[in-house]
Amino acid sequence: MSEPTVADATNRIYESLQADNADIDLHIATLKAALTRAGLKEAVFDPARLVQNNRSGRKLMQAYFRQRGVTVNFSAS
Repeated sequence: MSEPTVADATNRIYESLQADNADIDLHIATLKAALTRAGLKEAVFDPARLVQNNRSGRKLMQAYFRQRGVTVNFSAS
């Protein structure tokens, strides 16, 4: 089985967010490993796909991911 790509890991995080954060820590760890393999420093998320697409929701997500070693930015929609 191949390792998940950054896109796969990001999609799993979107799914987890939709499912009330089910297994979010596992998916963040997978994303962190995928970013390392790809040589990237940050994950980029589409704010339109977030459950809470407001400033406080985005800042909370950034803080939670940062505590787990992943830098989050948001694409311009």
